[in-house]
Amino acid sequence: MTTHPHGHDHDHEHDHGHGHSHDHGHGGHHHHQAPRAGQGRTFALAVGLNLVIVAVQAVYGFLAHSTALLADAGHNLSDVLGLLLAWGAVWLGTRQPSSRYTFGLGSSSILASLANAALLLFACGAIVLEAIQRLLNPAPVAGFDVFVVATLGLVVNGFSAWLFMRGSKEDLNVRGAFLHMAADAAISAAVAVSGLAILYTGWSWIDPVMSLIVVSVIVYGTWGLGRDAMRLAMAAVPSTVDMPRIERYLSDLPGVDDVHDLHVWALSTTENAMTVHLVMRQGHPGDTFVDGVVKTLRDDYAMHHATLQVELGTTEHRCALHARPHGR
Repeated sequence: MTTHPHGHDHDHEHDHGHGHSHDHGHGGHHHHQAPRAGQGRTFALAVGLNLVIVAVQAVYGFLAHSTALLADAGHNLSDVLGLLLAWGAVWLGTRQPSSRYTFGLGSSSILASLANAALLLFACGAIVLEAIQRLLNPAPVAGFDVFVVATLGLVVNGFSAWLFMRGSKEDLNVRGAFLHMAADAAISAAVAVSGLAILYTGWSWIDPVMSLIVVSVIVYGTWGLGRDAMRLAMAAVPSTVDMPRIERYLSDLPGVDDVHDLHVWALSTTENAMTVHLVMRQGHPGDTFVDGVVKTLRDDYAMHHATLQVELGTTEHRCALHARPHGR
């Protein structure tokens, strides 16, 4: 069992004497992906390597008159900013909750993912603009220099992407960092190919055209990151959560007559929260039952903070969100 970054790993339940039971499951199990101990070092290494690549590509881009190399340098610079954003979000996610931020600052990872997607798209726009200008005003390109520097960028960016590959599957924030590095590796590979092509053919137009092709690939991959980050920012159900499965589990619990007002949202790119009302006409099932449900929700359904409200069904409970008049 991994521990919650806030330092909590407990379940507590309060009976208010009116048939209501509130249970909060704080902590994690195998679904809870807490920031890894070495993640800070990973970000530091990737940032350092990319700063070196930015400097090399910028200098040789000017010397070789390569728009693709300059575009790659600009894209790498945006990646450094993106990595710093993601790194900062990981650090903020380890901060203790406060009276104002009772869930902590884990949601900063969602904002970082959104910002990373925006940075990628902005960088792509800059690359397209520069490529079009070079197509309209072609200039000779030093193909060999472009090939050598781009190959160096490919090695560094490929290594950086590999560092983030493992964590990219379960953490949208790390996925943003991974996409930045993977996109850079793809750009560097394309630039290296264009450098060789120019070296043997002398066709300078290959350089900006290759930039446009790579940009289209990056935009395609970035769109999914931005869409997922926006959904989490809007408190949508995370794509990894199976809502019907959770509802079936709760409905099949012994003594549960009805399930309503089930809400699920993301606290961060690695943690989820949920609230639900359970109608149990036979009465409150006791702390052991509630604790067991919360543990199952946490261990098997990735609900790291679950709140259950038990009702006797003697009155009609309606969710305030669902009770709003249409058009407001």
